[in-house]
Parts: sequence; C-alpha cells; structure tokens
Amino acid sequence: MILGNHQAVEELWQQALRDYREEGLRERLADGWPGYRNVNARIAYRYLPTFQPGANSVTKEQPIEQHIGTIAQWIIECEHIVAFTGAGISTDSGIPDFRGPNGVWTRRDAGLPAPRWRVPPGQIEPNASHLSLVELQRLGKLRFLVTQNTDNLHRRSGIRPELLAELHGNGRLMRCLGCNRLYTRQEVEWDTARWGPGYRTQKPMPGQPACAACSGRLVSSVVNFGDPLPYKELALAEQQARRCDLMLVLGSSLKVEPAASLVGLALRSGTRVALVNRGKTPYDRAVTLRAWAGISDVIPPAVERAKRELRQQRNRP
Repeated sequence: MILGNHQAVEELWQQALRDYREEGLRERLADGWPGYRNVNARIAYRYLPTFQPGANSVTKEQPIEQHIGTIAQWIIECEHIVAFTGAGISTDSGIPDFRGPNGVWTRRDAGLPAPRWRVPPGQIEPNASHLSLVELQRLGKLRFLVTQNTDNLHRRSGIRPELLAELHGNGRLMRCLGCNRLYTRQEVEWDTARWGPGYRTQKPMPGQPACAACSGRLVSSVVNFGDPLPYKELALAEQQARRCDLMLVLGSSLKVEPAASLVGLALRSGTRVALVNRGKTPYDRAVTLRAWAGISDVIPPAVERAKRELRQQRNRP
C-alpha cells in the first residue's frame, strides 16, 4: 500500500535547510553515507526557495510482486518516462558496483583490493534490465535516459544516443576540448597501449590524434573526480527531469552530485519517482515507491507486464 506520507519529504527538507546554513553551500561531492548531509545541502542550494516538501509519498516494505504491479501500471499510464541509472544496473552484466557491500569504494575504504569482475571485460554484455529500458523506448514510453555509468552498455543495448545523457562520460568515447565533439576511439585511431586512456589530467603525448574538426586536444570523455560534468548533457538531463511524468531510478546510491539532485528536481515537479536499489540512499523516504531489490527482479517483469496490458488494450474492440 502506498502511503501519502508528507512527513518524509518535510523532514528531508528541514534537514536540508539546517545543512544549508551549517555547510555554507560548500561545493563538494558527497563521499559515502556520512556525506548524506552534504547531499541535502546541495538540494537546498539548488532548489531554495521553490522546492515544496510534503507533496510526495513513500512506501512501506512490500512484496516485490506488488512493486512490479505498481510500476507496470505507472508505465501504462505515463507518456514521458525518464530513467536514471547507476552502477547497480550493470552488476548483472558482471561489473562491480561502487558502494554496494562488495563495491569498489566500499572495499577501498576497508583497505581491501578492488573486487574482481565476474566476467572478463571483453565479454561484458547488456543484461535484461538494460534491454527492458530499450523495450520502453520502443514502446514510445521512455523519452530520456540519464546514466552515471561509463560502461557503454546503454548504447550497446540499443538506446538511441540522442535520448541518452552520460553524465560521467563513456569509456569508449573521446571528447574534443575545443569543440566538444565526440569520437569513438576507433574513429580517431586512439591507441591506448601507446597514449594511455587519455584522461584530461594527463599530459599530451607526441603524436596522439587531434580533433578532425578543429584540431583541438582529444581526451577521454570519462569524468574523473574534479572534472566538470559535460554541460550539454547535464542541461538536457535537468530539462527532462522537470518534464517527465515518471522517473525510474535504478541502481544508484544517489550520493554523487550534481547527478543525484536530478531526483530532487523530479520530486519538486510533482513527478512519481520509483527507486530500485539494494542499498540505502538519501532519498529513501522521499520517493513515491522504494523497492529494496535487485533491478532485474523488478524492472524486466514490470515492463513485460505493461507491454502485455498495452497489447491487450490495443486489441480490445
């Protein structure tokens, strides 16, 4: 049962107001769960005074089947869905996440080596959750996808590039610092064995390829800590977060800003937000539906159920 719990968003907002004053709007990343207060400070900074708390709902713990049914019904009803994905959507493909129990940052903070990939990097493929989002695109329901992932799996799965904002870049793409044009590594004949990954912080090396359009320097499109986010992609993502009638938040800890603030923007706009993630996030009590489950346990069956019902609706006389 979905509860109209105004108190949850109200409390989140009041904490944000306190942090707004205490933190002085310091622009820094939220690093781990203790950084929760900084996430709220950013919410206050970005949306004060227009964010209206108390307009959304939270869910009690429910069986997965109820979550599947609710999300399927919302998919049927909505026409402008935006998906927001984090590392958790790719774990079923064999890629470790960052802040899960065995995540990269979790193990780093515990003084442990990085987790092993369950599948060799060259054999990674999009999984059922990626393909379900492609199915929503095919149905005309998914209008935009925002991802924090750099693994290229959304592009490979079939998401159209014009409907995709890769806020943290793409490990297979190079970006021109002069004109912002994107190239695949193959297009520019970038040899990683010779020139390395090409991060912005690395010194240019003799002979490395330049932009064919403006002769500008090419760097990896991956956004590392301290790098600015791509302006065009972020602007599009913010625009879509305001316009959507359903946001699916899948596999993100929502601790890295400014990407996570897109969820707050959707909530501010009165949008339904369904959050599917195994670990806790700062938005757990503010979203409309919270499923503590694996993405593949919820989204593929919800999309299949919605697709079946939409087909039946079309066939009714």
